[in-house]
Amino acid sequence: MEMDGTSFAALAADASRGPAETAEALLEDVRRGLGRNPEAARAAAVRLVTLLTLSAATRGKGARGGLAPWQKRRVDRYLRRSLHRPLRIEELAEQAALSASHFARAFKDSFGATPQRYITGLRLERAQQLMLGTDDPLSQIALACGLASQAHLSKLFRRWLGETPSAWRRRHQTRASLSPLTPP
Repeated sequence: MEMDGTSFAALAADASRGPAETAEALLEDVRRGLGRNPEAARAAAVRLVTLLTLSAATRGKGARGGLAPWQKRRVDRYLRRSLHRPLRIEELAEQAALSASHFARAFKDSFGATPQRYITGLRLERAQQLMLGTDDPLSQIALACGLASQAHLSKLFRRWLGETPSAWRRRHQTRASLSPLTPP
């Protein structure tokens, strides 16, 4: 069986060598074949691209893997429902039926951030929604997002977004009030 001029047997032979050795050999096949046998050069080039693509995918994904799709959905839903209170890694791991250490590693592979960093991002996102959707004081918004105080909210907000929550709220409320109103 062939795929785009490359047989599975050729790909299997490539996989039996180390990736660097295989890439060098394929590159040499491409160089040799360019003048003499363009079709063979093309087949070697396709195998080289396939090898490099598979190597990049393996490196990017990590050998350990992440959470299963159902675990990822379940944990994300749980986090979004529970932002108003402190969250422990053990209770998140329970949602995915994993040990805390395995969960932390799988979470980072799946979400691209540690659980703490991801939760902080969700809390700040929620704070932004509340700042735009309510007139609640920042101290109340901070508590509603599971943060210890308004000072905690301000510190995180400034670190992540580069401005204070008050300045951000003012700027975004001003933009909303300047946008044209549509008639009822």
